[in-house]
Amino acid sequence: MTATETVTADPAERKTTYREAMREALRDALRADERVFLMGEDVGRYGGCFGVSLGLLEEFGPDRIRDAPLSESAFVGAGIGAALAGMRPVVEIMTVNFSLLALDQILNNAATLLHMSGGQLAVPIVIRMTTGAGRQLAAQHSHSLEGWYAHIPGLRVLAPATIADARHMLAPALADPDPVLIFEHGSLYNASGDLPVDAGPVDLDHAAIRRPGTDISLITYGGSLPKALTAADELAGDGISAEAIDLRTLRPLDDATIAASVARTHRAVIVDEGWRTGSLAAEISARITERNFYDLDAPVERVCSAEVPIPYARRLEEAALPQVGDIVAAARRAVG
Repeated sequence: MTATETVTADPAERKTTYREAMREALRDALRADERVFLMGEDVGRYGGCFGVSLGLLEEFGPDRIRDAPLSESAFVGAGIGAALAGMRPVVEIMTVNFSLLALDQILNNAATLLHMSGGQLAVPIVIRMTTGAGRQLAAQHSHSLEGWYAHIPGLRVLAPATIADARHMLAPALADPDPVLIFEHGSLYNASGDLPVDAGPVDLDHAAIRRPGTDISLITYGGSLPKALTAADELAGDGISAEAIDLRTLRPLDDATIAASVARTHRAVIVDEGWRTGSLAAEISARITERNFYDLDAPVERVCSAEVPIPYARRLEEAALPQVGDIVAAARRAVG
């Protein structure tokens, strides 16, 4: 048992953190398959920029926990080559902003090689990166660009929002023959909660209904899920029953779960930390209109980040991001 874990009263659960759950997932993957290795900046001696890989170098050695130079294009490219050669690399990029330095490798190589080789060259690589704002790290470390990657065919894009998903998304991601990108919201690493001891691999093809409801659907993912759940609690005090949907997989989207929820509630609020223009929220809104137009009793509402680079100053940063009050206000408008 690590210092971040304590035994709870329920023997079927144990207390842990999102960060420790990610570390456990990596440890299990490294133990289960000798082809798995972790590579990235500061993942070894430093233990990862956000402490996820702390202690893994001492346990598995430098051949499998590999510190990489400051060149995202180079080490992501090396990971793609290793995947083509039969390995199962897990590549960590420090923040989503820095992943743009490897966009050529991700878009023009990892995502396209299976198609361009006529099905001969699969690229089973997992690329992890921190996303999101709320920690006063300024514009170059704080944006939410996962919607950009969800635009790219050939990739699977994941956004674990709970401790259980942080713990159990990695195994099916490594089993996927296609490239998988995992976006870990930085505000979640310190989150603690109960992890069911019998939880298994996550179904990557389906969204999760985190809270059932009848009056409105709150559709979100990643670091915005806790805000949506808090908003649902506040709305319940007004007699509004909100259903909270955690998308979990951003590409491919689980259209069926979204459509079924909107058919039940007849209203939708989409919460997306990305910018509103050209956002994942815009895509989901369009799909709801295409599939559920006659189910809707109100226009689809979107709660997104302000169209500015993420500010450094705390009050400005908070003002730029979707907040619980914004979600509640959007839901109240939809309900009327």
